[in-house]
Amino acid sequence: MEKQAEKEFVKEITNMEEDFPRWYTDVILKAELVDYSSIKGCMVIRPYGYEIWERIQAVLDRMFKETGHKNVYFPLFIPESLLNKEKEHVEGFAPEVAWVTMGGSEKLEERLCVRPTSETLFSTMYAKWVGSWRDLPMLYNQWCNVVRWEKTTRPFLRTSEFLWQEGHTVHETQEESQEETIRMLNIYAEFAEKYLAIPVIKGKKTEKEKFAGAVSTYTIEAMMHDGKALQSGTSHNFGQNFSVPFDIKFQNREGKLEYCWQTSWGVSTRLIGAIIMVHGDNRGLVLPPRIAPLQVIMVPVAQHKPGVLDVCREVLDKLKKNYRVQMDERDNYSVGWKFNEWEMKGVPIRLEIGPKDIEKNQAVLVRRDTGEKTFVSLERIEEEVGSLLEQIQDNLFQKALKNREERTQSATNMEEFISKLEKKQGFIRALWCGKQECEETIKEKTGATARCIPFEQEETGGKCVCCGEQAQCEVIFARAY
Repeated sequence: MEKQAEKEFVKEITNMEEDFPRWYTDVILKAELVDYSSIKGCMVIRPYGYEIWERIQAVLDRMFKETGHKNVYFPLFIPESLLNKEKEHVEGFAPEVAWVTMGGSEKLEERLCVRPTSETLFSTMYAKWVGSWRDLPMLYNQWCNVVRWEKTTRPFLRTSEFLWQEGHTVHETQEESQEETIRMLNIYAEFAEKYLAIPVIKGKKTEKEKFAGAVSTYTIEAMMHDGKALQSGTSHNFGQNFSVPFDIKFQNREGKLEYCWQTSWGVSTRLIGAIIMVHGDNRGLVLPPRIAPLQVIMVPVAQHKPGVLDVCREVLDKLKKNYRVQMDERDNYSVGWKFNEWEMKGVPIRLEIGPKDIEKNQAVLVRRDTGEKTFVSLERIEEEVGSLLEQIQDNLFQKALKNREERTQSATNMEEFISKLEKKQGFIRALWCGKQECEETIKEKTGATARCIPFEQEETGGKCVCCGEQAQCEVIFARAY
């Protein structure tokens, strides 16, 4: 049975260069991150996948609290009358909304929407809670699930139900709300780069691509291994678009009533999809050490021989003080099987100790990102592991950055745009006149959408890539997930 199991396990996953979407599906299933549920478009997040989400939650939650935000929890259901208060918002979400019409055996007097997002609920409560400028700002966040009835789904990237955090804040002035919007975007960018080892581009969404109900939407855009973009976090300035219809007023410093200024921002389990698609390879997952559930997996070699497990446990106790480490001492699988399994699961470092290593007072460290082996003294094992984890974290970021740079091109006209995108999928930097017709034409002809107007404009003067008229700004276009 064991040999048959090994044979099944080490079957090659689909080559990522041949069929990237199939590779992605193979990896998330074989690495036991998720499984498909009996409900169409919904996923079951398995323990290993949920541990990654817990790590993401823990770090972001700390970052939010360090900037003065507090956690709350709001209901899952939104009355239809509330959703209808902000016209642009309801129109934007209407096609994706799931409705509850029955309570037990009785028809509800008013339909309830299963939350696709919670702006309306927060706004209702802010109208009750805000009285004076002294109450402001209110900086709240909630960790929850949302439902959007998606037609095409893919685990982590787009599912009918997903987990996320949504921040909702109210402010005294327009300037404060804008500062909050950019502050939170910067937190997302710092988190993506420092913890997920994913380089991102910060920018503003076009009017066509902005969040329904926002004055302006800002985004961090990441490039996946195959050159497609993934929107990895958004921050929205609502201005007074919700405070006016929801009557969120406060007494200002002069004693007069005025409307509040609001923001909203969020990231979701989509970030796990980003980690997989940016860092993974044909052996499976490759997890950045700072977010990996396990940083080190210890695999005893010839563990049945005297003394091997004893030494391994001593090393394990040392490492547990500072690192997330586990020992695989299962005796019903071969060492080769274990190597394959933990490679598939993307653990940054494999630590091997066998009888010959014990004789030499050493351990073998194997990097998941490069496969490189290092022999280290058991006396220096803690320092060496720490150093290696930092090297792996940095290498993953640099590798992803190199891929993005190599797949980022510029185009000055549509012929060049189409040609370059077909030869090498990636980001196309191009000047744009600001007209929605040109944005739509580019999408129709190439399948690429305007990902963002980057804060860092490399080229400003010139002609629109589509119509040839005077350009307003540089935009990053890409096909996207």
